Amino acid sequence: MKNKKKRMKRYMVYIAALALAACSGAKTADEDEAGVATMLPDESNEVTVQVLEKKVFEHELVSNGKLVAGKQADLRFETAGVVVAVHVKNGERVQAGQVIAELDKFRLANQVAQTKDALEKARLELQDVLIGQGYAADAQEEVPADVMRLARVRSGYDQAEAQYALAKYEEEHASLKAPFDGVVANLFAKPYNETDASEAFCTVVGTEGMEVDFTVLESELPLIKAGDKVVVTPYADAAAQYVGRISQINPLVDDEGMVKVKAVVDGNSRLFSGMNVRVSVHRSLGEQLVVPKSALVLRSGKQVVFTLKDGKAQWNYVQTALENADSYSIADGLKEGDTVIVTGNVNLAHESPVIVVNTKRE
Repeated sequence: MKNKKKRMKRYMVYIAALALAACSGAKTADEDEAGVATMLPDESNEVTVQVLEKKVFEHELVSNGKLVAGKQADLRFETAGVVVAVHVKNGERVQAGQVIAELDKFRLANQVAQTKDALEKARLELQDVLIGQGYAADAQEEVPADVMRLARVRSGYDQAEAQYALAKYEEEHASLKAPFDGVVANLFAKPYNETDASEAFCTVVGTEGMEVDFTVLESELPLIKAGDKVVVTPYADAAAQYVGRISQINPLVDDEGMVKVKAVVDGNSRLFSGMNVRVSVHRSLGEQLVVPKSALVLRSGKQVVFTLKDGKAQWNYVQTALENADSYSIADGLKEGDTVIVTGNVNLAHESPVIVVNTKRE
């Protein structure tokens, strides 16, 4: 009897425990459902859209390059001598023909005088030779060419004339002049010091029509051609942009599969030879379907663009062709006239309700 009562008591405890657990489980389920409702409110996503149209697409190819002056000359004096004056300094702009520095001209002027006197003596000797050949001294135009050539050699006239011309040339070039408009660089000489004719006295760097040297991959060659637009941005001034055109493409591929390209850029005197720059090559590829980069999202590793239909987002797998800084060209998956969702698409799913807050047409 006692055992029967014990079994009955255990059974009642077990039934009570089951009832308590059931009540607790129902409460937890209700709380979870309320939590989900709180976390996922039934609200439509706000998006902006644009109507898809064909437009001219500019492909952009990015590379690194270095600026080189289109005109650059190392200037030297024709003869060694003492520098008596330096009229400019590094960084100073000069115009074509402007005097940069001068040598002491005393010896050069003396040499000109001596060679001029020797030339006059040779002229008299030439006349004596011609008279000895039976020709009048004042009628040299009547002398046959072979006779005149022999007379000039015998009299030393040709040699005297060449020495006089050289002396005059050296005297004229004792003043170092700028060959073109530009900026002076690498000028370190001081007045009253000897200069060496074998070393450059200074460099003049032209600032108009700077050139940029850069490389492209062999596979990118079909995407560029001479005349294509380039935009150059110095790393020293990321906010500045300078426009130019490709001037030449070297028809050789190096061992690393790279091709050298040169472009002419107008720097407006703000670019310096040797600058490291970012080069963007732009080429128009005609009219194509183009979407902003913000319109494309990845779903399971695939490219997706959402379009708008009846107030809901429609999932579209797409294939892009080319890209530039802000856009993709679409090869497949969309058609002209589709209304593309360009912002607010990050958390969208297929047929998610959306609210359009702005529509623009490119």
